[in-house]
Amino acid sequence: MSLSNEQKKRYRNIGHNLHPIVTIAGNGVTENIIAEINRALDDHELIKIKVIVNDRELRAQTVKHICDTVDATDIQQIGKVALILREAKKPNAKLSNIR
Repeated sequence: MSLSNEQKKRYRNIGHNLHPIVTIAGNGVTENIIAEINRALDDHELIKIKVIVNDRELRAQTVKHICDTVDATDIQQIGKVALILREAKKPNAKLSNIR
């Protein structure tokens, strides 16, 4: 999904107050991690994930792999936290972070 700079800025502003929902550490990206990210994206659409990997390049590759796997868009990465977005087909206004 291609987003304009204004849309990214809006999502970054919303994401500023969010806390990471999923933390990825020593075991890397597992099926359970992907399932949890999918569930969170279905519910909230915009989520933060924390990737506890010291190598910056490997951390960026991990976030890219996750986004490709769950069909999400990487909005922003700051340090070990990434903000990702996947708009729901049937959003729930009570759970969504962007509605």
